[in-house]
Amino acid sequence: MKFSTDGLVIREQIIKEQDKLVTVLTRSNGIVRAFAHGAKSIKSSKSAATGLLTYSRFSFYSGRDRYIIDDAVAQEVFIALRKDVEKLALAQYFCELLINLAPEGESAEEYLRLTLNCLHFLCKGERDNDRLKSLFEFRILSMAGYMPNLICCDSCAVYEHDEMYFLPNMGVLVCGDCIGSYKERKICTGLGVTAAMRHCVYAEFQRLFAFSLSENSLPVLSQASEEYLINQLGKRLQTLDFYKQMRGVC
Repeated sequence: MKFSTDGLVIREQIIKEQDKLVTVLTRSNGIVRAFAHGAKSIKSSKSAATGLLTYSRFSFYSGRDRYIIDDAVAQEVFIALRKDVEKLALAQYFCELLINLAPEGESAEEYLRLTLNCLHFLCKGERDNDRLKSLFEFRILSMAGYMPNLICCDSCAVYEHDEMYFLPNMGVLVCGDCIGSYKERKICTGLGVTAAMRHCVYAEFQRLFAFSLSENSLPVLSQASEEYLINQLGKRLQTLDFYKQMRGVC
C-alpha cells in the first residue's frame, strides 16, 4: 500500500544513529507512525520535513510492521515556535492531545485544520496563549466524541442566568437556582465565560477564533477546559505541566 498526503509531525524519536520514527497527523489517514530512514542526517532530503511541528507533504508505503516514509517535502516549519519556549511548550501539549484523541486510519482533516490554525496564531502572537489552549482543549474533545452539554442548565433547561456553573466531572452547566442540589465539583463561569465555552464548542470553524474575553476571565475559562479534559482522559499529561512551568504557573 502506498499513499501521499499532507500532515504535521507531532512526535519524533531517533532510531539508531540516522533513522527516525515519527508520528504524523495526516489529513487523509489520521495518526500515522512511520520510519524515516536516514532522516537524522543533515544531508537527507527528509531531515527538515520530518522534524517535530513541521507541516509537510508525505509519501508513505507499508513496511513489514510499520509505514515507511518514501519522500517528504516541508511546507511550513513554524520557526517562531522555536524562538519562544512558552509557545513551544504549548504546541507540544497540543501534539500530545492529538496522540491521545485523534483518529487512526481515517480522515483527520478537522483535527489538522484546528491544529495548523492554532499554531499559526501562536506564531503570530495574535491570540493569548491560554485562550488558544482552552479553545483547543474544548474543540478537540468535542471532535473526539467528548462534547460537553453547554446548551442550557442540566436541571431546569434555562439558557442564561446571572450565575452559571460548569461541572467538569459531568460536562454540564447548572444555573444558580439549581446548583444547590449538585454536590459535584463546580466552577462559577458567569455569563462571559459561559458564552466563551459555548463558542469554543459550537461555533462554525470560520468564526472559531473570533471571540473575546476579559483578561480577568481567561483563568476561569482555562480552569474549566483543563479540568474537563483531565476528567475525560482520566490522566494529566506531562506536557501540560511543562507548559504551566514555562507559563510561571505552579
